[in-house]
Amino acid sequence: MGKVFAIATREVRSYLQDRADLAFSLLLPIAIFALMYGAFSGQTLFNGTVYVVNQDGDGVHAQRLIERLSGKEGLQVSLLELEDANARLERSDILVVAIIPEGFSAQLDSGWPTKITFRQRGNGGTEGQIVASMVRGEANALSQEMQIERQVRMALAGKGIAGDHVGTTVQGLLERERLSPTVQVVESTVGGAVNLVHAFMPGIMTMFVLFAITLGSRVLVEERKKGTLERLLTTQLTVGQLYGGKLLAGVARGSVQVLILLSLAGLVFRLFTPLSFVAMFLVSVLFVTAATTLALIIASASRTEDQAISISVFFTMATVMLGGAFFPIPPDSVLHLISQASITTYVNTAYQTLLAGDASLSSLARELLVLGGTVVVGLIASRSLFRVVSGGR
Repeated sequence: MGKVFAIATREVRSYLQDRADLAFSLLLPIAIFALMYGAFSGQTLFNGTVYVVNQDGDGVHAQRLIERLSGKEGLQVSLLELEDANARLERSDILVVAIIPEGFSAQLDSGWPTKITFRQRGNGGTEGQIVASMVRGEANALSQEMQIERQVRMALAGKGIAGDHVGTTVQGLLERERLSPTVQVVESTVGGAVNLVHAFMPGIMTMFVLFAITLGSRVLVEERKKGTLERLLTTQLTVGQLYGGKLLAGVARGSVQVLILLSLAGLVFRLFTPLSFVAMFLVSVLFVTAATTLALIIASASRTEDQAISISVFFTMATVMLGGAFFPIPPDSVLHLISQASITTYVNTAYQTLLAGDASLSSLARELLVLGGTVVVGLIASRSLFRVVSGGR
């Protein structure tokens, strides 16, 4: 048993001294998680830019419309000249531009209809369609307010009330209604807000642990080709001890990786209680053991390092995607049925359940049973396939 531990200790020490391995297995997942968290943790409201060509110049109503658009949350207004707007549309630098025509304000003051023209590239894109809808909404609101003011002026004509006073009073009432509407729309999130740490961390952890462990199969193939494994047998090591050392080394490396990642996540995001941290780590060790046996199977099935890398990358990406690591899989779909064959499905479920604080290890019997079964099958298969010499034992 001492020889098994000696092999594992040597390989773990080599792993901790290899900066490239450490960067891939530790720094890269941290960096990717930080990027994903930064990209998706901002405002969930729409953010866009409306490009406007104002041919009405200093027209009062054109300026009011632009000011109201500028005041909408998440919407920026960019004023362009007509030639510049057309050139940008031709280059597809912008997809939609709103053109306020000359005489826009004068037409509205006289009670005559006018229009705002949209020029767009293709269908204008999703953002362009949303922006155009927001411009139409503000233009319609402005039109309705002017009609209300006009109707009030007509109703009060001959009453001895100054027109300016009527206009000021109506606009004041309308502004008050905008700030405190009679009918308010309230948003209610069902099930609570999405916790991005809970959403992304399990997938990133399982993906990089799988990558790091399965890509280690390349090293085993290289050692077999160079005769390193065969020379180790001359030191009175048995094949079983050599297999045990490689298995223990893979489990130790993966355990160190998840221990560091879990510790960093716990310190930065304060995710765990001491009990939940231990539960997460134990699930991780079971997953790492299963992944290590799979890496040994890949190494035994591969004749070259390139084959080992290709199989490892394909296996990792397929299982991660099927495991619903970064997107939900519809429960009644064929993909969901296929996903039940992916080990990451059960790991991610266990991680997410523990992170949400909804369960303990005792309530994850199904997930732990599948992981344990995978370990047992993997141990039997990897031991029976383990080869020290190409084409032999």
